[in-house]
Amino acid sequence: MTVLGVARRAVGWHRPLVVFAGLMVLCAVVSAVGMGLDDRVLENESIWLKPFKFGISLGVYSLTLAWMTSLVQKGKRLIWWLGTIIAALGAAEMAGILLQVARGTASHFNNRTAFDATLFGVMGGLVVALWLANLVVAVVLLVQRFADGPTRWALRLGMVTALVGMAVAFLMTQPTPEQRAALAGHQHVDMIGAHSVGLPDGGPGLPITNWSTVGGDLRVPHFLGIHALNALPLVVLLLGLLARRFPRLRPEPVRTRLTVIAAGGYAGLFGLTLWQALRGQSLIHPDGQTLTALAALIGAVLLATVPVLYRTKTAGTLPTAPATP
Repeated sequence: MTVLGVARRAVGWHRPLVVFAGLMVLCAVVSAVGMGLDDRVLENESIWLKPFKFGISLGVYSLTLAWMTSLVQKGKRLIWWLGTIIAALGAAEMAGILLQVARGTASHFNNRTAFDATLFGVMGGLVVALWLANLVVAVVLLVQRFADGPTRWALRLGMVTALVGMAVAFLMTQPTPEQRAALAGHQHVDMIGAHSVGLPDGGPGLPITNWSTVGGDLRVPHFLGIHALNALPLVVLLLGLLARRFPRLRPEPVRTRLTVIAAGGYAGLFGLTLWQALRGQSLIHPDGQTLTALAALIGAVLLATVPVLYRTKTAGTLPTAPATP
């Protein structure tokens, strides 16, 4: 299918989510221009970097969610309303971020003024509502059959992992030990909460993401968890394409099992990065414990994958036509 064909089909998906995804792409473009023209810096990064990252992340997520709603067979009206609520909540969250960019101050954890604290409190409420709406979507996915086996399980397990990934944001809102001590001493604290673990926000970071290179950063598992909903359908697509070349991948049950294994491995990677961040360890500087756990995770995925492929090889009967992803 051509890009134009995909675009035409996307128009028939959940309209509010598709429109929201388009607005987020536009926001990312505007933010990229802002990074080039506006020299304001906040916490050692361009003030426009946050809306740029949020625009891309929310755009990709909402477009995947719009596609997913087109596959649901039961509860379509409920799913439509949930998708509309998610689009509205996401738009309100982005509006708060852009408002603070215009004011030249932080949108998250900001306690400098009464207005800043109130706005962040409202944005926190939006995040809770967004999480609850996604939770109901996950329940709808778990109680019905739709699409083929690999796609169905990719979306189910991807949604569950995404929910856990979203919940990592609640850890970020907790005061750091230093902030807690200052609050206990009845001192005013400008920022309550942080992305980083073991050091203040704003230190050295990776390009674009700005994930800390010197300490733990909760944004890493937060990002990985949320985008399980995007990554696992890509695994299904890849398996479908490989099935055209490798006959043992053509049976749907085989691709379903491999999708479940991939989902388990992805969830394990999410858990590993969360454990690493909570120990105050940078993503790019893993210690021996982290590397050992990573090796064990890779080994577990391989041990689960080999028998699936081996049983398919020895089964003897394979369909002659590959399944379409």
